[in-house]
Amino acid sequence: MKRVIVGMSGGVDSSVAAWLLKQQGYETIGLFMQNWKESDGGCCTAEEDYADVRRVCSLLDMPYYTVDFSDRYMEDVFSHFVEEYKKGRTPNPDVLCNREIKFSAFAEQALKMDADFIATGHYCGVLHDSAGNHLLRAADENKCQTYFLNQVRGEQLQRVLFPLADIDKSEVRSIARRLGLSTAAKKDSTGICFIGERKFREFLSQYIPATKGDIVTLDGKKVGEHSGAFFYTLGQRRGLGIGGDTGGDRWFVVDKDIKNNLLIVSKGEDSCLYSTGLITDGFNFISVMPQEKEFDCKVRIRHRQPPVDAKATICSDGSVRIIAEEKLRAVTPGQYAVLYQKVGRLCFGGGVIASAIDC
Repeated sequence: MKRVIVGMSGGVDSSVAAWLLKQQGYETIGLFMQNWKESDGGCCTAEEDYADVRRVCSLLDMPYYTVDFSDRYMEDVFSHFVEEYKKGRTPNPDVLCNREIKFSAFAEQALKMDADFIATGHYCGVLHDSAGNHLLRAADENKCQTYFLNQVRGEQLQRVLFPLADIDKSEVRSIARRLGLSTAAKKDSTGICFIGERKFREFLSQYIPATKGDIVTLDGKKVGEHSGAFFYTLGQRRGLGIGGDTGGDRWFVVDKDIKNNLLIVSKGEDSCLYSTGLITDGFNFISVMPQEKEFDCKVRIRHRQPPVDAKATICSDGSVRIIAEEKLRAVTPGQYAVLYQKVGRLCFGGGVIASAIDC
């Protein structure tokens, strides 16, 4: 019997993934990762989540363990998160968590436990063939999580199982209710895991000293003050605190000038937020690099954005230039641009967005 170690998060997805693997005849063991300590600040639900892991594994008659990766998370994920914000960029720590923790540290621990495979409750698929290990979009496009796995390396997928690749979220909930799992109605986690329900600005100011500055329009007119330009992201409308002219259209962020500590805003028509394309800072091709330097594809610049038809060009320095067939809104440096086959489910990989471009 093949042994699989399942990354149990305390949520409904990993709970049902574990049950499916047991149904398929695997020797299934749960492993809960603690990636954040309360002493580090932030808001961690580890105790509550682990309680759900215990309840689910007991009901499924599965052994379960816990492992503390908080030091490694702090070094390999959180430190990068802070440094990116200091540069005025908007990072996505979940992407690095997958590469450095869930498919690296976790996989290493699973091998120590004599695992044949590891598995998670991610909504994505994997294909193994002579060309390598390929990441595939999930059948449930609304829940597809390939965006968050765009930085994993092909070799990290060698012994990975994704039981939810071809299952809709509604069916996962239905299975959990039928089994009587404590996680059946549990809300999906949203936002940045270590911040939780805490106010983002309050949390981040513990690590980056906030410096007040001016909020200005595109033509340089001052319309307010900000408490730290790095708190804001492109396209943001809420929380700007601009007084005075409150009628009509709302203000929104169009740029950040970190050097001069300026937050640049506009109101009304948001055409200034749209770009024809972008360039990445390097690029991680998960399995195979396209044979041609220029190729047709689909691009996604945020998790829930539907993939858009595009043309990508691999540059000599390893970056990728991407021109979309329809304009992209709020291309945000520090976030990821993820590429897919134009026809099919293959995810090529992704790169950190360096800048937006217009042609």
